[in-house]
Amino acid sequence: MIRQLSSLAPISTDSAVLILRIIFFGLLLFNHAFVKFALFRENPDSFPDPVGLGATATFYLVMFAEMLCGTLCLIGLFTRYALIPLVITMLVALFRIHWENDITDKELPLLYLAVYLSIFLTGPGRFSLDAR
Repeated sequence: MIRQLSSLAPISTDSAVLILRIIFFGLLLFNHAFVKFALFRENPDSFPDPVGLGATATFYLVMFAEMLCGTLCLIGLFTRYALIPLVITMLVALFRIHWENDITDKELPLLYLAVYLSIFLTGPGRFSLDAR
């Protein structure tokens, strides 16, 4: 066990990716997608329009990315394809919404972007529906 802890070889990449998928996509769904959905229902015009498509169109694109693609990534189905809209969403959040703000406002989009890109590069792992 000591040898395994001091080794540079991964103990279990598949388990690590599963943990990242469960935590990050669970948080994405419950803390972001569901909250945005509730706020939009109350006041549809309040949704930001960072790329000029209109608040409603932007909302639907974000919901597609966060709810549908987030759920696919959570269960590990079509994971790399589902990550593409999520990466785009985080890039827009970072460069169009939070760019002028301090680093504390950029921290969350950067963190999500780093995890999305890491999972894209490693794949969903053996504990996913893609592996079946």
